[in-house]
Amino acid sequence: MSGALEAFDTVDLIRAKRDGGELTTAQVDWLIDAFTRGFVADEQMSALAMAIFLNGMSRREIRDLTLAMIASGERMRFDALEKPTADKHSTGGVGDKITLPLAPLVASFGVAVPQLSGRGLGHTGGTLDKLESIPGWRADLSNDEFFAQLESVGSVICAAGSGLAPADKKLYALRDITGTVESIPLIASSIMSKKIAEGTGALVLDVKFGSGAFLKDQARSRELAETMVQLGQDAGVATAALLTNMNVPLGLAIGNANEVRESVEVLAGGGPADVVELTVALAREMLALAGQPEADVEEALRDGRAMDTWRAMITAQGGDPDAALPAPRETHVVTAPRSGVLTKQEALAFGVAAWRLGAGRARKDDPVQHAAGIDLHAKPGDSVREGDPLFTLSSDEPARFARALEVLEGAWAIGDEGDAIEDGGPLIADRIG
Repeated sequence: MSGALEAFDTVDLIRAKRDGGELTTAQVDWLIDAFTRGFVADEQMSALAMAIFLNGMSRREIRDLTLAMIASGERMRFDALEKPTADKHSTGGVGDKITLPLAPLVASFGVAVPQLSGRGLGHTGGTLDKLESIPGWRADLSNDEFFAQLESVGSVICAAGSGLAPADKKLYALRDITGTVESIPLIASSIMSKKIAEGTGALVLDVKFGSGAFLKDQARSRELAETMVQLGQDAGVATAALLTNMNVPLGLAIGNANEVRESVEVLAGGGPADVVELTVALAREMLALAGQPEADVEEALRDGRAMDTWRAMITAQGGDPDAALPAPRETHVVTAPRSGVLTKQEALAFGVAAWRLGAGRARKDDPVQHAAGIDLHAKPGDSVREGDPLFTLSSDEPARFARALEVLEGAWAIGDEGDAIEDGGPLIADRIG
């Protein structure tokens, strides 16, 4: 109602944060509500986001911001389900297809996995884009379809409805265009408001650091992981995080259809060692938080249980698990100029190259090419011979190869036996929670 007296003055709140002050719980609650209603203008919220970016927030403010964003929309409830629920969130990286094998693997133990996922923007791929390369598969489910599938199959990967944390959606759109994305208070509250609103009983976070990660610095990634675990636990969600290395692409496939192919290899008991290692580690964490610390995760990959659940999950959403995946019109192979050891494979450059090939989008409404991407034939530490293929670029438009190759210049290197390998160390650096 116009003319109604508002509890606070937006400019006072902007000044308080600009000058390094703290906002009270009442101020944060009012701010998010007034922004959602359209009373606080985008310009004002942008100024506040920049003040938060520059000056940070206390733990209490971050908790208040998260709870206020949850309160801006609806909360999902799984009380009617006969089984515990567990979810996973990754901060995103290059070749990160872990959700695909992980959701059916965990569900094969009788734990429901309601995985609300998004589309890719920039160099990190989106889970829904990957799955949409399966003929017939659809991301949009009604609430009834969503709950029925959780009950019958146990895992759902689909698009989030607009009713969850609408304040976050509005704020994220501003952060994206105002240079305020990489703020720990804003990242933590954005991720956790959506995840807590989803109503899952247990949550495992895969917080990445390194070249291809959102936050390059391991100490900042750890701070983000600790903040999010605390937010989850404060809200009554059993929460843990793994701090994982994203200096090198994950697995051998970067793109959409090729990442689905690699995920199916993992579910069939094969696949690259790093993808298997991370899938198994995250599954163990999810199952432990859901009350099954003794679950034999590797056995479920070996005996076909996880694959059965995958097939049921894809079929339930209209997809054909046996259909051929899209194939690229053109490929370009890069070979080793000399024999030696691959010492470097920089995740960010390979992610940007896949994006330039058509695997990602620059604006949220852009289409993606499902067959575009990169297949790696060697990883850092592998021996290569002169003329061996190092990686294959795929695209429907050969004109894109030059720009992809441009960004890969200097992103990989071949050295001699005994040279240092630039991979940033072990895949899983630590566990928090």
